Amino acid sequence: MQKQILKQVQKMQQKMQMDLANAQKELEEATVEGVAGGGAIKAVVTGAQVLRSIKISKEVVDPQDVEMLEDLILVAINDGLEKSRQLSSNRMGKVAAGLNLPPGLF
Repeated sequence: MQKQILKQVQKMQQKMQMDLANAQKELEEATVEGVAGGGAIKAVVTGAQVLRSIKISKEVVDPQDVEMLEDLILVAINDGLEKSRQLSSNRMGKVAAGLNLPPGLF
């Protein structure tokens, strides 16, 4: 009986490791877009929270108001990072749900 339970636990561990590895790979490849200034600034962030690119519309580049541009860039990056965290949380939540663990263990 104990050997059977141990085998089940080992099988669950292997499945969890594979599921986590797959989820992490998917998050590294997935991207979200943070925006600011009505889309004038766009930040592309991976699900692993790596900033991939920044796009800046020429209309918001004003040498007389660099501070506004800096603020818009920060807003876009933070928006992208927040969306990335939500994506990661949702994906990891699906992995945990597939394990049928009691709430709060993952």
